[in-house]
Amino acid sequence: MTEQFPQRTRRYENLFMDSARWDGFEPRPDDIFICTPYKSGTTWMQMICALLIFRTPKLPQPLAEISPWFDMRVTPVEETLRRYAKQTHRRILKTHTALDGLPYFPQATYLYCARDPREIFISMWHHAKNQRIPHLISLLVEQGIEVAPPPPMPEDIDERFQLWLTKPAFPWEQDGFPFWSVFSHATTFWQFRTLGNIHFLHYADLMSDLDGQMRRIASILGITVDEDVWPQLVAAATFSSMKQNADMTAPDTDLNAWQNNAAFFHRGGHGQWRDLLSDASVRLYETVKHGKGTAEFIDYLERGLLATGIAPPWHNRPLFPSGCSGGGTSRRGRAA
Repeated sequence: MTEQFPQRTRRYENLFMDSARWDGFEPRPDDIFICTPYKSGTTWMQMICALLIFRTPKLPQPLAEISPWFDMRVTPVEETLRRYAKQTHRRILKTHTALDGLPYFPQATYLYCARDPREIFISMWHHAKNQRIPHLISLLVEQGIEVAPPPPMPEDIDERFQLWLTKPAFPWEQDGFPFWSVFSHATTFWQFRTLGNIHFLHYADLMSDLDGQMRRIASILGITVDEDVWPQLVAAATFSSMKQNADMTAPDTDLNAWQNNAAFFHRGGHGQWRDLLSDASVRLYETVKHGKGTAEFIDYLERGLLATGIAPPWHNRPLFPSGCSGGGTSRRGRAA
């Protein structure tokens, strides 16, 4: 395990994302980086952090405006930088860039949220059906960005899954086509898990104990919330509530990115892959995953921290169960 700080050594650039956009970023000491691969609880983490910062179930702006996707080049980088620069509340920076392409600031907080790779693929399968890809491409063209059409993808879900598992999206990866490797993405953070400002969460843990995980995040961020307000915040962070209020909570609503904002929150469950993937695809996944890291690492990716009991010495915060207050220093003066 390395003891060095992370370094930016790679550029991640595809149709909609470019990690070079971070070149002009000016950090603040209390910045919160939401770090996830695709379809791994990104919006959920953003919502939880926003609820904790503003301490109200009703956000002052749509989540897409409070925490825009920094890497997304559909919005001109100058506009994204300007939007974050003018914020006076504690900032929530959404990124899908792996840690070897992301700037690292020792005083900032990095929240990494993982999800079972099989669930990620299934969720992305549904997600793609709701995206307005031609519209988003037209926004790139309006900026004068040269755009190659998206690569053709198999219609059959098993063919697409097997391609995703075996073809790289970037030369230094081994899988993830046409996006990026969720295994490689997670590894870039996992190898720096001893650093005190990188914290690991999991989609399954949020599902099984939302209250407890929100308290844990509040503790990590040093935010205290009055207990009489707390139940309202937890209720606002539920899947059903976020779907009901999709115009305020779905990402990229300011870009008109979805055919249906509420459909962005497809189901939010887990285990869908068992009904949709063939036995051959499941066997291929089992073969591929064994070359991606240690058993503990794979266990974390597939099941999370609560189900596996993973809490070795590198874990810098306790896993607060429900009913325990999130401690830490209050930041009421800067939060809202």
